[in-house]
This record gives sequence, C-alpha cells and structure tokens, in this order.
Amino acid sequence: MDTPVRRPRIDPKFACFKLAIRRSKIHRYGVYAEERIPANRKVIEYTGERLNRRETKKRGEGEYTYLFTLDKYWTLDGAFGGSGAEIINHSCEPNVVARIMKGHIIYMSLRNIKPGEELTVDYNFEYVGDRTSCSCGAGECRSVMERMTPKLERDLAKHKATRNAPKAKSAHA
Repeated sequence: MDTPVRRPRIDPKFACFKLAIRRSKIHRYGVYAEERIPANRKVIEYTGERLNRRETKKRGEGEYTYLFTLDKYWTLDGAFGGSGAEIINHSCEPNVVARIMKGHIIYMSLRNIKPGEELTVDYNFEYVGDRTSCSCGAGECRSVMERMTPKLERDLAKHKATRNAPKAKSAHA
C-alpha cells in the first residue's frame, strides 16, 4: 500500500514545542527540536486514523508503515491524519518515551533535549520471530527494534555464533 506521507509536516495543534522535519542519519526523515525541551514534558501527541485489527493487518503490509498500537483492539495510522510524531525514528537510547493516557498517545521527553537534536523513541516492537534491524548508531544499540526478551536474546546469540563460526574447508581445495 502506498503511503500518503509524501510531505511530512508537524501539526502545531499537537506539538508543545517548535519541531521540524529534516533528513535523518537514522532513517529517511526525522523530527528535530527547534528549541530546548526540558525533561519530563509533553512534546507531541501521536495522531492518526483509528483502525480496528482487520484494517491494521491490511495496512501493516506496506514498505513504510506509521502504525502505533493503542490497545488490544485499536491502532492509529499516522499516515492518515498524523501530527508529525509518526516521523520520529527509533533509537535504542531514546530521548522521548510514548505514554498512553486516556486513549491518547503522548510522547514525553526523558531528558533535556537540545535545539537541533533529533527526537527518538524506542519502538519496542513485539518479537514474534522476525527481527527488524536497527540503524540508530547508539552506543548501546541492540541491533534490533524489538523489545529484548529471553527468546530474542537466545536467537540473537545463535545468529551471532553462526556468523562467527569458522567456515568448513572445501574438499576441492
């Protein structure tokens, strides 16, 4: 499914600070602070079209998706009616956190954020066997966007061991 987010923008109705969308080192575009943001403050609300589980499954198959699960039944699609928060990239060392309050998804600052700094959030995807590789570049990057679980830790260790195992010599050598 093609996404309508061709010209992403910040909707000032939902942003509590001056924010801008620019190219990102992490992935395509990112959201940047245009002014200092103190710790523990509401930064922006994640908005979008409210989808049921069936529609979420259909829309989740595109190359780029902007879906945020609100609860067991509802998901918001930031590609339709998004506030700009849907452009915030993942980082394993985020500076904002998502909080669900009274049916709203609010991004709160975890620490002071400097002007020009990219806003990032830990996506904490649920691990269901497929891994989504991470390119955040953080010092403590875990290499995947999924929430770390014992099963994911085992699978990552197996993958690393397989990559680092010495190659068997060919009989034709």
